[in-house]
Amino acid sequence: MSVAELPRVAGKLTANAPLAPLVWFKSGGCAQWLFEPKDMEDLQSFLRNLDPATPVMALGLGSNMIVRDGGVPGVVVRLGKAFAKVKPVDAITLDCGGGASGILVSSTARDAAIAGLEFLRSIPGTVGGFVRMNGGAYGGEVKDILVDCDVVLRDGEHANLSVEELHYSYRHSELPDGAIVVSARFRGKPGEPSSIQAEMDRISESREASQPLRSKTGGSTFKNPDGHKAWQLVDEAGCRGLQIGGAQVSEKHTNFLINTGDASSADIEALGEEVRRRVMAKSGIDLQWEIQRVGEVK
Repeated sequence: MSVAELPRVAGKLTANAPLAPLVWFKSGGCAQWLFEPKDMEDLQSFLRNLDPATPVMALGLGSNMIVRDGGVPGVVVRLGKAFAKVKPVDAITLDCGGGASGILVSSTARDAAIAGLEFLRSIPGTVGGFVRMNGGAYGGEVKDILVDCDVVLRDGEHANLSVEELHYSYRHSELPDGAIVVSARFRGKPGEPSSIQAEMDRISESREASQPLRSKTGGSTFKNPDGHKAWQLVDEAGCRGLQIGGAQVSEKHTNFLINTGDASSADIEALGEEVRRRVMAKSGIDLQWEIQRVGEVK
């Protein structure tokens, strides 16, 4: 697919764009095309005029994702600064751009004296990813704070979806395929900025103490099965420190895989599958991936 076959854009369109620098694992192949839209109108126009057969994938901070070594066909859409604004709507509600980080959202909530959004401080990602995956941590989930979201559908049309229409479950929503979240409204409750900051500090310290944040990782690898903790099942199956190539199960938190330096995405995914096999053999529980795995095997 040549640039001449693609719709004209006001933003930035890059062929064969390396995705490894854009994801936390720092591994994987290229996007056939990487599109960074100038604004919502640019995004809508591009999708409206793009061949419907061309696959489209949204990319946030790439924190909970394995990009396979063969790269991602079609177009990867990355929302930039134009989609990263956060502002209060009323005394307890924020309007958040799809490209805004959890740190920005929680800090803006603190400054506006809105409590209940502190947990977003601990999730490495953007609003778009939080909404898609029902992001959660430290007792909070997006389904508890989301009012509604604006999305651009694969055909370029705009839609507003309420929290009820997303039919949330654990780390899952029924967001339409190919839809890109461009903004969302999060509602908290009245709070004191000093108390909100104290809770954010507590969450940050807890996370620092228990997770390998200084490593090239992808966050929580597996979903917690009903009645179980994924990390405990992995540990009990003897997988702490297990290594394949440059990929390793974290010694610090066994539900994290890390790239020790030069791991391929194939190493990381193979390690995850080996962990799943060992947990099944030990406990009979079929661990499900929480990390998204996208693209083609090399």
